[in-house]
Amino acid sequence: MRNNDGIQTIRAELETGIQLAKCKKCGCMEETLDNLSTLVPTVGTEEAQTLARDIETWAKTMEPVRYACLGCDYCYPAVAQNAFASAFPSVGHSPALSCDFQVSNGSWPAVVGEYFVVDKTATVAVSTLASISLAEDLAQRKPQGLAIVGKTETENIGIDKVIKNVVTSSTLRHLIVAGIDPKGHRTGNTLLALAANGVDENRRVIGASGKRPILRNVTAAEIQAFRTQVQVIDMIGCENLDQISARIEELSQQPTTACGCSECGVTSPVSISTAPKIVATEPSQVVKMDRAGYFVIVPLADKGVIVVEHYAYDNTLLRVIEGANARALYATLIANGWVTELSHAAYLGKELAKAELSIKLGFQYVQDGA
Repeated sequence: MRNNDGIQTIRAELETGIQLAKCKKCGCMEETLDNLSTLVPTVGTEEAQTLARDIETWAKTMEPVRYACLGCDYCYPAVAQNAFASAFPSVGHSPALSCDFQVSNGSWPAVVGEYFVVDKTATVAVSTLASISLAEDLAQRKPQGLAIVGKTETENIGIDKVIKNVVTSSTLRHLIVAGIDPKGHRTGNTLLALAANGVDENRRVIGASGKRPILRNVTAAEIQAFRTQVQVIDMIGCENLDQISARIEELSQQPTTACGCSECGVTSPVSISTAPKIVATEPSQVVKMDRAGYFVIVPLADKGVIVVEHYAYDNTLLRVIEGANARALYATLIANGWVTELSHAAYLGKELAKAELSIKLGFQYVQDGA
């Protein structure tokens, strides 16, 4: 890709994505704008400088991030960042999101996620990538040899979870990668590249074309165990239940000798790294007094709005805020600095959500004591 073509592609993708409500609240877009705001000016051309100024403008229109990634079928920021990497390979790679997930100790699957366990003793796992309904359809069909099936929508955290669930199984020998590969993220492509090439010293999957194929939540030992334990089968693009089921049954009939032993066909599960697990406890004090005052929430079902009255602690009414939904009200309170304590913010989020539901579902709202 020529440099000018690369700049034009980046601009087209970001201009389209920044118009979408979901992108304005997505960590993918926020981090892409942040990364490119640093990288694009280093290109040095007039077109790049103009794009850098536009990126700065687009960044100002972003809303508070609500999710790190939605795993969209087409990811505009991912395509834009891939275009930059292709056009300017010497500039280097941008960092990946630093995210984590919950590991379950003492049971399998080891990682909490959205998947279907069919037979824990079977030898075949299936990733359906971005084809979410395909996972449920396969689970309902229950082809012989299917152990677990689920989506894998991102090329970093999603694959981290796949690796941990594979290496903590003593029987898995095959991983079928089927379904539609998410554009931009290229999760399926990343899984195939991982199996073929492994990772570099930064745990970036060698040869992967996804946006951020960096595996931050698995160790080098876990990655090596995964590559040794399972054969990755390329069925990317296939959503045909009959074809996938037939392949599962075929693979399940193969001898299981991946452990290096010619007879037993099993391995010892790998001990995986985990993040600290914190058990939530009831607070001794529910809400800390907020120097900015307190709020009275009044849902008006007939008008379809929620009224929030903001009082000082001498009971002086400071202001009245009206909104159609909890999100708009919460964002307004935070943006204006009318909430200064974390516990108070959490309390307001809960109460505003209750008030909104009371309007939608028709029950009487009663505000809990603050």
